[in-house]
Amino acid sequence: MAQQARAKAESVDGRLVRKHNNRRRIVAAMLELVRAGEISPGAEEVAERAGVGLRTVFRHFDDMDSLYREMAEAMRNELEPIVAASFVSRDWKDRLGEMIDRRARLFERAMPFKNAADVHRHRSSFLRKDYETMRSAERAALEDALPAAFKNDKRFIEALDQALSFSTWQHLRRDQKLTPADARQTVEYTVRALVGAARK
Repeated sequence: MAQQARAKAESVDGRLVRKHNNRRRIVAAMLELVRAGEISPGAEEVAERAGVGLRTVFRHFDDMDSLYREMAEAMRNELEPIVAASFVSRDWKDRLGEMIDRRARLFERAMPFKNAADVHRHRSSFLRKDYETMRSAERAALEDALPAAFKNDKRFIEALDQALSFSTWQHLRRDQKLTPADARQTVEYTVRALVGAARK
């Protein structure tokens, strides 16, 4: 009896390990496909890339929000070193310059995943919440970088927030077809113009 119980437990453990490994491979495959430009990878593509059966993919696709959550977690781990880096400059205008550089690198690396998330956000409570969390964090970081004298200038902050947003970066890169370097210079030009106008 004890031997049978042990064999059954090992069998269950083995299935759980395989399930976990399959899910990890599916998430990795989806990330790779999105990074390659597939905004909405199909189950067949994911199965082929992950090296698992199509039925296995469909079982996991039944819970898309949890897959989105795992993909977002993987992206956060990848981008965390950029996000967590401390600002070097003490002058607020120089800190804005650092913020431009930082967001250019973040947005460029995250753009394939952000584009994919935009397509699915309307039907995913997780992606909607994740988007709101990201925008709140971006806004808080911007306000923290500004001196007190500018924090009550609502029009200035709203314009600056838009200039430094992912939607602006996406427009410059995708719609205006600028290179990353040209997009970064355009954002910097806009921010400098806004700062100059606010000081008059």
